[in-house]
Amino acid sequence: MSVTSLLRCTMRVESKHVATHFVQQRALSGADAINALRPFYFAVHPDFFGQFPREREVNENSLKRLNGYLENLQKPGVGSVQPTKLTFYVRETKDSSDMQQDLLPSGFRSVSFTLHTKDVLSTVVNILKSCSLPVEHMKGLKARTETAKAPPEAGMPFYRPIKWDKTYYAFTGFRDPEQELQQAKRVEPTLSLWLRKNEPEATKKHSVSLPRRDELMRLKKELCQKFALADIRWQRSWGVAHRCCQLQSLSRLSQQNPEALINLKGHTIVFTDQSGMNASGHVMLGTMDVHHQWTKLFERLPSYRSLQQQTEWLKERISLLLGGAQVIHVERLGPVRPIAEHYGTLSTFHKRLLPRRLRLHPRSLQGLTVTLENDRSTPSLHEMGHFIIPTNCDPPKLQAFLQSHALEARQRVQRRNQLQAEEEAAVKACLHSLSLRSLSKEPSVSSSQMILCCKRLLEQRLPLTQGLHICVSHFYSVMQDGDLCIPWDWKS
Repeated sequence: MSVTSLLRCTMRVESKHVATHFVQQRALSGADAINALRPFYFAVHPDFFGQFPREREVNENSLKRLNGYLENLQKPGVGSVQPTKLTFYVRETKDSSDMQQDLLPSGFRSVSFTLHTKDVLSTVVNILKSCSLPVEHMKGLKARTETAKAPPEAGMPFYRPIKWDKTYYAFTGFRDPEQELQQAKRVEPTLSLWLRKNEPEATKKHSVSLPRRDELMRLKKELCQKFALADIRWQRSWGVAHRCCQLQSLSRLSQQNPEALINLKGHTIVFTDQSGMNASGHVMLGTMDVHHQWTKLFERLPSYRSLQQQTEWLKERISLLLGGAQVIHVERLGPVRPIAEHYGTLSTFHKRLLPRRLRLHPRSLQGLTVTLENDRSTPSLHEMGHFIIPTNCDPPKLQAFLQSHALEARQRVQRRNQLQAEEEAAVKACLHSLSLRSLSKEPSVSSSQMILCCKRLLEQRLPLTQGLHICVSHFYSVMQDGDLCIPWDWKS
């Protein structure tokens, strides 16, 4: 179950049941944590950020990472959990109305913190304090949990399907997210009506952004040619003006200290939240860092490349142990995985496999791929055909799972390739027939959803789409540079 669906369905429980359950064990259970974090969920839930795709994207990913962190704390026998850095955009609520001085232009506060706690209770308190949310309701709970004698329930899952009764919202004044979602769906306009209303604004914003778009392309081409860069990318869906500022900053550094950028030759640069090298070997430039920090990173690139070579060697060794299956890293929506963290994951998994080698034919899994995850306890097969393997997976169980699911994995890979080809053809048809400037999608939109959206666009042939930049998403929005976001399942 995804975090979004979890948070939508975890709001109903009788107060008497909660009070009884809170004193059952020394450490907080998953259900207790959800209840204690309720002010936090109200402040950061992605469903409240529908008109702000960047903030929604950050919060969705951070909630996934937070969920994994809490799950790991709940696992029996887990001695320590790897520190996790999280960033949230926090909206103004009844509990945080006194923090208006920290609001960004978007109306939200940006909060970053690192979790390195060893139990759920400390984690919950840390999160609330980091977001400047009240912790008074935790004091009595903390006292009770410290004096409770009952042993913890081994293996109790973090999820618990609870939901507040409607009277809770009437009494506290909080907004009911489920009710707001239902209201939004009822008033959601048809695509043609929404385009008629918003196309003029989008066209105006796009015209204003044209000089910045040209400047962005010029700077990117100039830097790539001057320093033989493979590419320049952005992790977030930043606006054109924001991207221009980042490239202008890098250009100024190259003029002031051209020798500093020599080590970048052949690399791909990714502007993101932190500086370093990611698991794919790309150079990450933190957008909040200064030139001095970037320069220090460039000086350390030779050592990063050495670590990257060791990482590739480990992947090859693991592939030999997994019947030819290749270890890959799937780029996620949020904070990227640093290469040092990726190397540590590979090394842990490799050391676990060596003493108890799998009895697999050397080429039995050739052509298949696997990803390694620290926050999972059982292996699984992704709908796109790659295996998701926990680093602490038991080798005999892993062997049985790989062998029993190999055929299905190949079938899913074949289906994925077919969908991707069909999606590419559908996008090209829309671009040509509807005279769009661009047509893209958010990573959270699947190929099958994109194909259905494109087919319906071709059938409707709406006249107001000519010359537009459209991004298929899960909501309607006019972006600051004139790009339009439309839901993939728009109403006709």
